This record gives sequence, structure tokens and C-alpha cells, in this order.
Amino acid sequence: MNPWERIQGELRKALSPQNYSTWIEPARYGHADGGVLFVSVPNRTFRDFIAQNYGPVVEQSLRAAAPEMDRIEFVDASATTRKAAASRGAAAKYDGKSDQPSFDFDSPLALLNPRYSFDQFIVGPSNQFAHAAAVAVANSPSKAYNPLFLWGGVGMGKTHLLQAIAHGIASKRRLRLCYVNCNQFVHEMINSIKYDKMISFHDKYRNVDALLVDDIQFVSNKERTQEEFFHTFNALYESQKQIVFTSDRHPRDIPHLEDRLRSRMEWGLAVDIQPPDLETKVAILLRKADAQGVPLAEDVAMMMASKIHGNVRELEGALTRLLAWSSLTGGEINLGTAQQLLKGTLQSQERRTTIEAIQQVVADEFRLKPTDLKAKDNSRKIVYPRQVAMYLCRELVGASLPEIGRAFGGKHHTTVLHSVDKIQEGRKSEKELNRLILKLTDSLR
Repeated sequence: MNPWERIQGELRKALSPQNYSTWIEPARYGHADGGVLFVSVPNRTFRDFIAQNYGPVVEQSLRAAAPEMDRIEFVDASATTRKAAASRGAAAKYDGKSDQPSFDFDSPLALLNPRYSFDQFIVGPSNQFAHAAAVAVANSPSKAYNPLFLWGGVGMGKTHLLQAIAHGIASKRRLRLCYVNCNQFVHEMINSIKYDKMISFHDKYRNVDALLVDDIQFVSNKERTQEEFFHTFNALYESQKQIVFTSDRHPRDIPHLEDRLRSRMEWGLAVDIQPPDLETKVAILLRKADAQGVPLAEDVAMMMASKIHGNVRELEGALTRLLAWSSLTGGEINLGTAQQLLKGTLQSQERRTTIEAIQQVVADEFRLKPTDLKAKDNSRKIVYPRQVAMYLCRELVGASLPEIGRAFGGKHHTTVLHSVDKIQEGRKSEKELNRLILKLTDSLR
């Protein structure tokens, strides 16, 4: 594991998932020279944004994960590309205005993780349909499913499949490919408006053969962004170009999404990715350990898969800890060692809040019975506590909307979504509600 990968492990814990995936994950290890770690980022926007917003946390992560290095130097990969283009007589593609955003197509795979390929994706019952649809799109862009909409919880493999599609398309044909995280799209659009570069912005996103957008749910509440996506979608779809989206929820469940954009997202195929079963999690652990060249006993993988109930990223984080220990000490990873090294993680998993515990605590607070929260009773004295409980289930347990609905007497997932959104919005202005949520949260930990 190179120094940058170790540092990324620290940054993943320090930053929110969306900020990490947008700004840190695309960065690539370059080389180390004289105590300086050189890391390549897609363009100047990335380099400046990381320096201005994440400088202190990057330095802290450097000291924690790679103390042998003195500092990190982020290198603008697009500048290197422009120099190469100039040497080929293609410098006219760059206007020399370095303070303005530039959109470069010479490196369409610059944002992709080389490990996110179909070969490295573990297929199981929970993701088999999504995997098959992704392979079909990669093999026949704009002919199989268009648009393709992949949705599911955090750490279920949506980004992996999206990038695998990109790798598949790029490896088979000379097509203009654009892969972007929704937050990056928003950031580029804002800069384009600021610097009067909307023509260049439209050229980038509306003149491609395949547009792949990660985390499209972040267009929620962004009217101007939704308008741009709407027109971009129309331009590409009418030209029979491939469009792929990922989201943490189905298009119909994305709040504050314009109906015209929602309907277009549902034109093709929307397929969900469920949490992996035990056997799939074991296979993931064994495959990733093998990729690192470190043997992992099956009983260790079974223990981890059965005791770590979070998403795949949590499972991978635990494995990274074991592999780092083995790499640094040369020790063998056996069951006893794994249990000792992961003691804190396993204990936190055992203490993890459950839906049943939330229902009991909320019922006690409102002097109800847990069964009251599951009843078909829509009176105010039941609906409000139920909404609070559903919100806590989403926030503290991370349960899916259908899972929460089933736990509350078979409520439809749209009812759950409405409840979660209502409590979330209420916390912004209602001090009593906010205090109640904090009180209940503390009692559950």
C-alpha cells in the first residue's frame, strides 16, 4: 500500500462520504522524492479546492498515516496534458486563462479508479441484476438500457459499477466519455457562470457519447442545476447517447426533484443494489486481501463478515487495518489477531443501535407501546412519534426506506421518506424538536 492510499484511509474517516468521493478519491499516487509525496489531481480546480478547504486535515492525515513523508504536493494533471498537447501542435485547445475553469477531454479516465472494474466486482444475489445491466450498457452503449439508473445505500457498489461501465466503454471503442460526480458538476457550473464559460460547459457535457453521473441525488433543491441536467439529458438522449446515473434512492424518492427530470430518469431501467449476504461479504474480503498479496484465512473472513453489519466500505476499512498491520509487522493474520486488532470495531458493532431499540425508546418517551408505532393509526399522538422513530432509524441505523417501512407495520417507503424529510426540516427551526432528537440519540448510545 503506497503512502497516498494510507492517507486516503485517514481522509475517508475525516470527511463526509460525498466530499471524499468528489475531491479526494479521484486523486492518484504519483511518486515520492526526497520526503515529498507527489499526488496527481484531474485539474487546477481540484488542486486549489483541496488546498483551500482540506489543507489542515490533509496535513494531519499525512502525519498519522505517512510520517516518513514531509509534505504532499498536488500536481495538476490537466496542465501536463496541455503541455503534451502543445508539443503535438494542439495547444489551441487551451486559452491560457489559468484562473478560469478548463474542460479537457484528452484524459477521459483521469477520474476513474483502475481497481473499479467488472473483474474486481464480486457478484452475489444482492447485486446480480445491477451487474448484468451494467455489463450490458458497457458492451452496447445507448442500445441496452438508456438511461440506466443504479440506486442503493452507501457502500453498496454503485460507484464501482459506474466506473466499471466507464472502463468497459473506453476499452472497446473510441468514444467521448464523461464521468462526473454530481457535486463536481455543480461546482463546474457555478464557475462557468462566474467566468462566463457556459458555452464551454455545454460543449463538455452535451457533446459526449456517454455521460456517467455519480450521486445524482445531490441535485435536490438545486433548481438551476436541475435545469442544466434536464437540457443536457434531452440533448444526449435525442442524439442516442448513453446516460447512466447513480443515487442513494429511486428517482421518485429524491425530494424536491422536478417532475420533468424525474420522469426522464425513469425512462430506461432503474435497478437497486441491496446489502450483500454473508457469502458475498466473505468473497469480497478474500478477493481484496488476495489483490494486496496478503493471505486471509477463511475463518477470519467469516468472522468479519458475520460481525460487521455495516456497508461494504466499513468491511473494507476493517480489512485495511488488518492488512496494514500485516504489512508493517510481517505478522500472520489469524483469528485471534484479527479479533484483537478489530476489538474496537467489533464492540461498536455489538453496541449498534437497532430499529427495535429505537421503537422502545421513542415509545417510552411518548408513553406509548412499541406496537402503537406499528399500528394503522394516523392520529396525531401516534403519527408524530412514529415520524421521529423513522427518522432515527434512518439516521442511527442507516436502514433502507423499505426496511423501515416493514418494521413499522408495512408502511410504504414513500411514507417513510416523508417522515424522515419532515423531521429533518423541522430540526432546522424547531428547538424543542432538536432537543428531543438529541435526547433520544444520547439515550440510545
